[in-house]
Amino acid sequence: MAYTVNRSKLFLRIKPAENRVILIIGDVFASFLALFLALVLWSIEPNEWLTFSWQFIIERPPFWFYLLPILWIILLSGLYDHRKAKKRKDTISGISMSLIMSLILYLFVFFLSKPNSLPRLGVALFLIGSTIFTLLWRLVYIQIFTGSTFLRRVLIVGAGNSGTTLANIVKNSWPMPFHLIGFVDDDEAKIGTEVLGYPVLGGSGEVTRLIEENYISDVVFAISGEMKNDLLDSLLHAEEIGVEVTTMPLIYEELLGRIPIFLLQPDWLLRTFIDQSHINRFYEIGKRIMDIIGGLLGILILVFLLPIIMIGIVLGGKGPIFYQQIRLGKNGKEFKIIKFRSMNIDAEKDGKPRPALENDERITKFGKFLRKSHLDEFPQFINILKGEMSLVGPRSERPMIINELQKQIPFYRARLLAKPGLTGWAQVNYGYASNAEENAIKLEYDLYYIKHRNTMLDLSILFQTVSDVFGLRGR
Repeated sequence: MAYTVNRSKLFLRIKPAENRVILIIGDVFASFLALFLALVLWSIEPNEWLTFSWQFIIERPPFWFYLLPILWIILLSGLYDHRKAKKRKDTISGISMSLIMSLILYLFVFFLSKPNSLPRLGVALFLIGSTIFTLLWRLVYIQIFTGSTFLRRVLIVGAGNSGTTLANIVKNSWPMPFHLIGFVDDDEAKIGTEVLGYPVLGGSGEVTRLIEENYISDVVFAISGEMKNDLLDSLLHAEEIGVEVTTMPLIYEELLGRIPIFLLQPDWLLRTFIDQSHINRFYEIGKRIMDIIGGLLGILILVFLLPIIMIGIVLGGKGPIFYQQIRLGKNGKEFKIIKFRSMNIDAEKDGKPRPALENDERITKFGKFLRKSHLDEFPQFINILKGEMSLVGPRSERPMIINELQKQIPFYRARLLAKPGLTGWAQVNYGYASNAEENAIKLEYDLYYIKHRNTMLDLSILFQTVSDVFGLRGR
């Protein structure tokens, strides 16, 4: 019997990519509404009402004033991650940080500009309006789009390790990323039982029936090894009737922003990842330009802070101001990283590298501040200008550590496919790692970045890093 899915039931099931489009459209509307109202209020004379006109639009504001909505949306880039967009706390903190960064950028431009050359009232009105309208829109979005009406209805094929891992992620996520209906599995001992509270509804031969009866919008394939012909036919039919069919690793990436290294086949690196991680030439050129601009800006800030930092390090104990270490860069090429010294001079007197820990006694008092504020990393802007590092990328590591970790963690050396960064996807999502298990999680983030890197992701990471710096969230 041929089954068909009621498409009206699937119409409201929204995917993460579609969520991002909805968010961007709403943010664009909110920011341009703020721009329009800012122009109207700015044009009002003290003794008149609504002197707003097209002549005012043409003659009064500088051309860059009309670019403020674009800048605002760029500053919001970290809030297009569906894991944050559906949480009120992350939304409020993200918009607040965007406002703070806007003010910092304005003050920076203000001090470099001629007196009375900046439209302070117009900028202030825009920032107030964009903050209010964006916040209201995002709260409406959370109220509407986290409800069950818009949740995808998912069926997992396979109740083994991969399927159970995915179910555990869903169960421990809030808000729910989708409505997990249950599993299908050919192990007769599992049929009729529950896995983490989700039912095993039948065997793979019943996929088509279960899709129809449960209004399934997505089927996730979570089986290793060969696929049976009848299951393949069922999945192909599901695609034909409008059901999204995908694999467990891709859903894992979507939900966590990581690649599940322990659930992949050994040949995954050569068969899939290397091809997917190739970058666009225009992106590569743009990234290098961004590195040069960021590197020069970082060096400029470093010049102003250098005397204070030097005094703090000297008062903190004997030893050099800077220290250098051999690190591995892109394709395993060695280079010397430059950092401010934050530890005692004999921190590794036995010659064995040891990662920094919470309340590490080797770190000086001033060094704790340097690490919390990430100021110890600022000399690496020199490495960035030299082309040895990038603003964004996997964290560079010493050869000894990489050689040790690649024995314990699959695909570990794949992180060398990208240029190391001053900050990165792993740093803003996880922070420091002190053991193999934590380094494995960081690797999952690094590989996700290498696979999905693009300009918007880089900007999102940079703005989130600035937020961490002001919040003193380093170690």
